[in-house]
Amino acid sequence: MQPREAPSHDDLSAQFARVRSLTQALVAPLSDADATVQSMDDASPAKWHLAHTSWFFETFILRDHVPGYRLHDPRFPFLFNSYYEAEGRRHARGRRGMITRPSLAEVMTYRAAVDAALIAAMPTLDGAVRDLVELGCHHEQQHQELLLTDILHLFSENPLEPAMWPAAPKVPVAMPGPIGWINRDEGVVEIGHDGQGFAFDCEGPRHRALLAPHSLADRTVTNGEWQSFIADGGYREPRWWLADGWAWLQRERIAAPLYWEERDGVWTRFGLDGRRPVDPAAPVTHVSFYEADAYASWAGARLPTEAEWEAAAADHDPAGGNQLDEARAIEPRPAIDAPAFFGNVWEWTGSAYRPYPGFAAADGAVGEYNGKFMSGQFVLRGGSCATPRGHARASYRNFFYPHQRWQFTGVRLARDR
Repeated sequence: MQPREAPSHDDLSAQFARVRSLTQALVAPLSDADATVQSMDDASPAKWHLAHTSWFFETFILRDHVPGYRLHDPRFPFLFNSYYEAEGRRHARGRRGMITRPSLAEVMTYRAAVDAALIAAMPTLDGAVRDLVELGCHHEQQHQELLLTDILHLFSENPLEPAMWPAAPKVPVAMPGPIGWINRDEGVVEIGHDGQGFAFDCEGPRHRALLAPHSLADRTVTNGEWQSFIADGGYREPRWWLADGWAWLQRERIAAPLYWEERDGVWTRFGLDGRRPVDPAAPVTHVSFYEADAYASWAGARLPTEAEWEAAAADHDPAGGNQLDEARAIEPRPAIDAPAFFGNVWEWTGSAYRPYPGFAAADGAVGEYNGKFMSGQFVLRGGSCATPRGHARASYRNFFYPHQRWQFTGVRLARDR
């Protein structure tokens, strides 16, 4: 495989400007307090996301590759390093909400300073360093999605249940018909990134995988179908659940997807547009791997493997579907026709997040980006309504622990045949 050509200075400068601008547009509705509070250990304050993504560019490009560059504030690396052991000591993840200073305004000043320095340096950067800038842009796009889901969780903890963006009343649409099945025969397929365009390290090397005969659902599971699972006692019947999942359900008293509430027999959900009635035609979201696996068992099916998913998704446009384009009300939308494989909700697979054959982490601190997390997590595919358009691709491997569900996570079924 030929080495990928680094993006040009002009193209990369434009990409950098677009990504940084969207991040700031997303946080425009937030107060300093909104941007500072941390609602749980898995989530980070919006202010921390804004500063951390700037720290990434400042550390790995400006500090390391621009002669004479001086850190904006020597205290910031301790505050805004995430998990890079090679970069030294850092503030505890679960205590990020205690960073009341610097203020939101000071963080924005930091972002502006990093932006100006990087744009000025761009024409001097060689191809390898431009690759790092591109990695930083995709890293910030990941944080754009995390920022939104972390704000959603934060606002859900506020008794006022504020909406981040106003939205018009929902117009009911017809429920989709029964799930259709895409049949695929036994055969060897190639999965993993093919070297064209950007990819994260965990997406390669490209390799062969053997598929058994199977069928894949032509759409994801809807809220209405999930309500049937609830009504049938799905959360009360241990036979559908993995042992760890059943223990988690009982310990946490789980009885429905995250952000759902039943009041007087009516189900509602909380979203970035506030609390609304559950839309039966929309895809179910905010479910854990444990819930996804239990639903699949109840439905007489299973979760797809990531190889099955990627082989089917390779024929679909990764820029299609409901994805993040601008700062506005964001939620999964009903699909009147069979939906795209991309957007709306991340789809749990039954595959553990482990390295592909031949995987090797990069040298240096950036080698810590993905490889060291390849333990105890499961792969999700396809992107969501909060994934920036242009960020997803068929080979993209997202990953979370099986109990986590504050992301826009949903379910596509598979079955053997």
